[in-house]
Amino acid sequence: MSSLRVAKVLNNNVIIAKHPQHDEVVVIGKGIGFNRKTNDMIPLSAVEKMFILTKPEEQEQYKQLVPQIDEQLIEAMNDIILHATKSGSGPLNEHIHIALTDHIAFAIKRHAQGLLIHNPFLYETKELYPKEFEMAEYAVQTIKKRLGVDLGQDEVGFIALHFHGALTNQHISEVRKYSELVSDLVQMVEHKLEYVIPRDSLDYSRLITHLRFALERIRRGESVEEAGGLDSLLKREYPEMYALAWKLTKMMEQRLKKPIYPAEAGYLSIHLQRLAQRKEQSE
Repeated sequence: MSSLRVAKVLNNNVIIAKHPQHDEVVVIGKGIGFNRKTNDMIPLSAVEKMFILTKPEEQEQYKQLVPQIDEQLIEAMNDIILHATKSGSGPLNEHIHIALTDHIAFAIKRHAQGLLIHNPFLYETKELYPKEFEMAEYAVQTIKKRLGVDLGQDEVGFIALHFHGALTNQHISEVRKYSELVSDLVQMVEHKLEYVIPRDSLDYSRLITHLRFALERIRRGESVEEAGGLDSLLKREYPEMYALAWKLTKMMEQRLKKPIYPAEAGYLSIHLQRLAQRKEQSE
């Protein structure tokens, strides 16, 4: 069997169908329901332009969402997620169809009411997840082109977190927690150095990258190799930056609820020392 049988047409872009392997599925695709009737057959070869929701709980949530969503938005979301699928580094968790469609629908509603939300983690998100940020920029451009609503740059950051969650199978709250932690770590560094690091600078990019890799290692439980004698040397040579590095690793440990290898503080203090020297040069 190489086709889907239409069970119910929800609108021009969404149908419920019988699938040879997955029983009942929700099928989302541009014009998929146009002029279709119950029991019509759709070839599976057309699936590359469509998305099939196979998990029962996802299907149920999406069915509830569809009547509340503008059909133009569903069509735009089809383009946005298709673009992300093609430019991504792996498959997207199918929950993106519900989570991101719902999020953007709500953002459009807020925009109409003049309620704009500032994104405090915009720079961190752009540095941490550049690929997802590009996907999100495409999403905001598509919404502007198709629906005439400019959601703005702050929203690009929020949408990027949804894409990252879908690529890594992490819940959006997990991804947000990560960005918030990076933002808080940067603030702690800036407070100690009494220096606001220019957000478009290479220094800022390096710091974010270092923190990102450190957090990723901690999350996975990977150790950093101890460099023999380096720890005591750093403690002696750069006492202030070494102390700051320890404070930062303690914050990571508390927030991620995972142990951190002592060598992380050593490597971080080298990075901080370079930043402190930069600050002196700029004064």
